[in-house]
Parts: sequence; structure tokens; C-alpha cells
Amino acid sequence: MGRNKYPEQTQERIVEASIKLFIEKGYEQTTIQDILDALNLSKGGLYHHFKSKEEILEAVKQKRAQYAADMLHDLIDNTKAANAKEKLKKILYQWGASTQTHSFDTILSSQSNNPHFVLGALQNAVNQDAPIISKLIEEGVKDGSIQTAEPALCAEIFLLLLNFWTSPVLFKRNLDETKKRLSYLQSLMCLLGLDIIDNEFIENIAGSYDKTGMF
Repeated sequence: MGRNKYPEQTQERIVEASIKLFIEKGYEQTTIQDILDALNLSKGGLYHHFKSKEEILEAVKQKRAQYAADMLHDLIDNTKAANAKEKLKKILYQWGASTQTHSFDTILSSQSNNPHFVLGALQNAVNQDAPIISKLIEEGVKDGSIQTAEPALCAEIFLLLLNFWTSPVLFKRNLDETKKRLSYLQSLMCLLGLDIIDNEFIENIAGSYDKTGMF
């Protein structure tokens, strides 16, 4: 077989096919042979890009992080609202309703006991997503729609609690337990001056978890 002229395209095809299989069969149940069969690819063709299934999963994790960041930037650019607080509420609602994001999370849930993956997700939340949310909070402070003294710290606390503490996957919680923690997070953020969680958001994100089989 000749040298692949488009290695990045082949790598992307491997990742996309793997995502589909991981969602359909589960990460643990998907074999390298399943991926090869789906792509009609030789072992050499796959191992040229990824040495193992674990490396493919790492690429899936990176793709999820990039997808979430791109989606967040797109929502910020295209969401219109009367003030920054209402804009942030709309963005969070759409972000939480994203079936694509939750599909990625379904795959990565198999790694909820893997410290490397959990740490990476924590770092992404603090280093990548929190600064974006912080800017919106700062806009809210300026226009008077948000009252909080530390926008950057508030954004970090909010994302860490929303993405991890309320997660039904990390702590093996059911729907009622998850809703209870989302409601408590709602009260806590009000105390911090960031009252951006409402009952509709709680029902929406809990429903998204339910649809993707996280309970």
C-alpha cells in the first residue's frame, strides 16, 4: 500500500468511527478489529496513527474538549440577550442541552475511575472553560445584571460543581439525587451573586443526562 497522502484525514476517520462504535457498543466492548472493520483499514494503517485503543480514547477526549470550547465560543458570538446574565443563562441552557456533548460524556463515563481522565477534565474546566465564563460574568458585573466580587473564582467554582460534583456518572447517582444537587447548586450560586440557574435549566440538564443513559 502506498504512503497515505492525507494522514490527518485518516486519523480523523479513525476517531469518528471509534466514537460511533464507543457510543453503540461501549468503550470496553469495542475492539480494535471492530474499528478496522468499520473503516476497511489494515492494522498497519491504524497503528500508524494510534498505538492502542487507549490512544484513540485520548483523541476522543481531546475532540470532546475542542468541541465544547468551539460550541461555547459560537454560542457567545451568536446569542442575543438584554444583558450579560440573560445571555449566560441562554448559553448554559443550550450548552447543557447539547446531545453531542453528552454523547461524548457517555463514552468517557467508562473512564470515571481513571484518575488521568478525571484530572484532565478538571484542568480543562478550570484552564479552558472558566476564563470564558468569567468574561461573561465580568460583563454582567459591568451592566449591573450580576453582583459577584470575584468573577474568575466564581466561574471556576460554578463549572467544577456543575461538571463534576453534580455529575451522575462520577458518583453513580440516580435522577432524584442529581436533581437535588443541581437545586442545591442553584441556591449556592445565588448566594455568590451568580443566580443563573433556574428550574428549567435543572430539568433540561437532568433530562439530557437521562436521554443519554447516564442514570
